[in-house]
Amino acid sequence: MQEIGLVTPYWLVVGMWVGRIVLMVVICTLLGWLGIRVLDALTPHIQEREQIGKNPVSTGLFIAGFFILVGLVIHGAATAHTAFGGSAVSFIFDFRTWGLVAISFAISLLIGIALLRIVDKLTPKIPFLKVNESPVAVGVYVFGYLIFFGLILHAALTTPL
Repeated sequence: MQEIGLVTPYWLVVGMWVGRIVLMVVICTLLGWLGIRVLDALTPHIQEREQIGKNPVSTGLFIAGFFILVGLVIHGAATAHTAFGGSAVSFIFDFRTWGLVAISFAISLLIGIALLRIVDKLTPKIPFLKVNESPVAVGVYVFGYLIFFGLILHAALTTPL
């Protein structure tokens, strides 16, 4: 297995860098999709997936949220500190970063749901569950979650551990 270093051709380093970014985008997009599924299960009074498809504005917000999530992942993966000198496989498949991404996924769901429930209880005059009455409101809610998750993933990708 060839080590990556000063003797590695530039085009190969750039190709591996792009491969790493693409792989992180695929993984994080799947996590975003899974996050929406889990969010749907953890908030049974808000039917995210059903409501979003009922209105083109909510669908547009959902797509925009995913674009922002993917943009944050691309930026995080592109600007992440990477160590040269190891193998090409360890450069692309950085399991330390993948672990941080997995932990970030779990934390985003736990913090997101906990904050939603805590703030809902602290503000009894603002009924959060009424969000489900409007597909656009659900679209904005999911849009916010996707940005929240994207920022957490960005932090995980750029943390120099």
